[in-house]
Amino acid sequence: MSPLDRIANVSILKQHEVDKLYKVEYKPVMSTSEQLCFLIRPRIQTVKWICDVVNADKTAGKCRRYKLIFTPQKFYACEAVLEEEGIFGDVSTDEWTFNLLPLDEDILSLELPEFFQDYFLAGDQRWVRTAGTALHLLHSLYGPFSKVYGIGRCSKMVYELWREQVEEGEQKAHQAEIGKVFLIDRDVDFVTPLCSQVVYEGLVDDIFRIKCGCVEFGPDVTSSDKSVKVMLNSQDKVFNEIRNEHFSNVFGFLSQKARNLQTAYDKRRGMDIKQIKAFVSEELKGLKQEHRQLSLHIGASESIMKKKTKQDFQELLKTEHSLLEGFEIRECISFIEEHMNRQVSMIESLRLLCLLSITENGLLPKDYRSLKAQYLQSYGVDHLFTFVSLRQLGLLVEQQPGDTLTVMESKVGKLVNDKTAGKLTDAFSSLAKKSNFRALSRKLSLVPKSDEEYDLRVPRDMAYIFSGAYIPLSCKLIEQVLERDSWTGLEEVTRLLNGHEFAAAGSSGADLSEKNDAQRIILVMFLGGCTFSEISALRFLGRERGYRFIVVTTAITNSSRLLEALLDNHV
Repeated sequence: MSPLDRIANVSILKQHEVDKLYKVEYKPVMSTSEQLCFLIRPRIQTVKWICDVVNADKTAGKCRRYKLIFTPQKFYACEAVLEEEGIFGDVSTDEWTFNLLPLDEDILSLELPEFFQDYFLAGDQRWVRTAGTALHLLHSLYGPFSKVYGIGRCSKMVYELWREQVEEGEQKAHQAEIGKVFLIDRDVDFVTPLCSQVVYEGLVDDIFRIKCGCVEFGPDVTSSDKSVKVMLNSQDKVFNEIRNEHFSNVFGFLSQKARNLQTAYDKRRGMDIKQIKAFVSEELKGLKQEHRQLSLHIGASESIMKKKTKQDFQELLKTEHSLLEGFEIRECISFIEEHMNRQVSMIESLRLLCLLSITENGLLPKDYRSLKAQYLQSYGVDHLFTFVSLRQLGLLVEQQPGDTLTVMESKVGKLVNDKTAGKLTDAFSSLAKKSNFRALSRKLSLVPKSDEEYDLRVPRDMAYIFSGAYIPLSCKLIEQVLERDSWTGLEEVTRLLNGHEFAAAGSSGADLSEKNDAQRIILVMFLGGCTFSEISALRFLGRERGYRFIVVTTAITNSSRLLEALLDNHV
């Protein structure tokens, strides 16, 4: 519903004679319309429900026309269901290739939050072609790309599908606007989305839920009895200046902005008629809009302050930082146990358990059993299956005695190069999904040395997005590969990440000269979702190194969305 609203809202649909909008809720459709149009994802469960609706109409003697529009693509399996249920001849089907929704000047989203669960948990590859097609669309408009880098099994598949489409299609010669492309799987870096966000845009997403670039601020923010829906992008001047800031700097900026606005308003005093006329026609409208934006962001910041500056939140951040640094692990476990026993947020407890497991390369068997039992006692045994999903993803695992499998796996990985035998390596890596976070952290200096004070007002590296405690692994990999222009020198890092890295020349006809401006524009594609914190880190890196990053993601994610998908799967 949200992506459709960005393209054609209710009033536009009404202008085109749409009588009423219904959400798919798997219950009878109470409509008197003679035509029903279903805009759906290609899911068998949804198609079966539509078959029930059509068959119920037939039984009741209702004569209607039905149209099914699958987005982003139509699958044979769905049409087979229509045939099995005997309604293939009663409905007409179509597909809407809705690939990319621009959320801002530098963010494009496929709006496929289900990508993560379907691919990484269920092993369902239905959306891989969709991602490849989206990349091909960008290539046809802004290519040819000079270099494509990637890491992760899904990235490799998307790259190969994109390559096929490029080779099949006709090559149009035009000036490239995007130079390099970096594809990255979400499971390469699970630590970053599990950390608490502390940049303004990330906090707004955590607390108010940004959907398709829009957020709804309730009465506590608007200081009235109404809720307001706001579009959050670079056109909102106030938001654009604070979105990437650490939250501790936001109030200072907003109060300065308020003073500047007051000065601009006061300017009208002492003006003559002609000057007042010019002021009203040229400046007043802009000032009023900025004033409205400012009061909303002050309201949102106050609401965030109430929720996030309590003692609990400070303790939470301290625990996270200790886990990232590998200090005081026993104290961290005690904090998590207390968190669960007090039945504080179920998602928050699960997030801390996952962060503990990944940073420690799995939990000791006795800790795993104890923490799992306490979680189930606090939040209910119906979450037992969630632990199976978390183990499958490598998010919450028990340490295995010895490291024999990893040694064996690395030897097999070196021996195996061809595609058919590559499946053997995949089998080994899926058996032992180890995070190797500590080793990666040392190799890439992900945790800055804490011997000196970190000034959040003047950030020195990407760690500022986590209060100077941690540089996101995903962004650090991008920085290192761009610096080297290849994966050379990062062999040990890629081995710790279970491989699947690649670097390939883009299309023929691409201008490889560094003087070409397009070479400074980097397209980063996250498969499985990316966080606002990562986007802020890439914007910082771009400013520091003279790059411009354009982020393409299957969806915007955060720890809550990531873990809720796993909980909803079973509960």
